[in-house]
Amino acid sequence: MFTGIIEELGTVTNLKTDKENLDITVRANFTSELKIDQSVAHNGVCLTVVSIDDDLYTVTAIKETLDKTNLSDLIEGQIVNLERGMKLGARLDGHIVQGHVDQTAVCTNIKEADGSWYFTFEYDPSLSNITIEKGSVTVNGVSLTVVNSKKNEFSVAIIPFTYEHTNFSTFSIGSVVNLEFDVIGKYVKRITELGM
Repeated sequence: MFTGIIEELGTVTNLKTDKENLDITVRANFTSELKIDQSVAHNGVCLTVVSIDDDLYTVTAIKETLDKTNLSDLIEGQIVNLERGMKLGARLDGHIVQGHVDQTAVCTNIKEADGSWYFTFEYDPSLSNITIEKGSVTVNGVSLTVVNSKKNEFSVAIIPFTYEHTNFSTFSIGSVVNLEFDVIGKYVKRITELGM
């Protein structure tokens, strides 16, 4: 489980295809604290550490993950948002995040607002995911509050700290991001659909 509070920015140093899988090697300051088989969220995608070498570690993304996230678009040198799993008893500063990406979205607008930024994202509504005004959503692993919720798009307001300490500063119109919708909202929606 994660909180959506990004711990660090990592740099992709190597990408290696292994059949339908992708081995992703990342340089991060906290690598010395990692263990093999530990979970780390990469742009909001929970992946398992499979090897560690000095300040580099490697994770593997399977085809299912590559098909549903933006990890298949990674290039060497790219910056990714990183978060290690939440410690039991720690403060939940963001919201409950599973690291299970629901779908991707495209950035359609970026507006500077005198010290902050509004980013708008459009997603495919046919997958039945929803946002609600002032509800939670995770964008590339970042826990955020929804503003201007619509059927297939929403916006988020980004403060300078978040802009500087996540890969939001690298986004442009057309950037593809990972979305994880609020887990509680997903359960409520499913229960309602089943008429329970």
